[in-house]
Amino acid sequence: MLYSEHGNALLTYATRLTGDRWAAEEVLQETLLRAWRHRDILDEQAGSIRGWLFTVARNIITDRARSRAARPAEISADAGAAEAIPAVGDHAQRVVDSMVTIEALEQLTEEYRSVVVELYFHGRSVAEAAEVLGIPAGTVKSRSHRALRSLRDLIGGPPPCVEGLA
Repeated sequence: MLYSEHGNALLTYATRLTGDRWAAEEVLQETLLRAWRHRDILDEQAGSIRGWLFTVARNIITDRARSRAARPAEISADAGAAEAIPAVGDHAQRVVDSMVTIEALEQLTEEYRSVVVELYFHGRSVAEAAEVLGIPAGTVKSRSHRALRSLRDLIGGPPPCVEGLA
């Protein structure tokens, strides 16, 4: 059931992060295996199953990357003449955080979601958000507090997009 509902999205996500279809299939298989092992905690009432699956997939990819980085690089005898290839920063964590946050935001009521979007995504102050939304500043503050608490419960920690701001 998990594979039929989330398999294609997980495979696409893992392929994007790894750049390798074969590695992505291994990540998908390991993710679903871990889900099967922890099937007792996979309950929609306890949180987003899709978010949990994406987090597990990201963690598997991160663990594999760290494992490869911990091993010394293999260099051929003539590699000394070649120029070093600059390292490219990995944005995988930001991609996953964005996806998980967006999914959690979609589960909030429109009232809470609009406050979070105005404050954290549009960078507005409480007074500016209150003016844009046409509600009192105190309402913006209380909805923001409740929305962030709801997001924290949905995600299982501080929302990545607002971490350190709340």
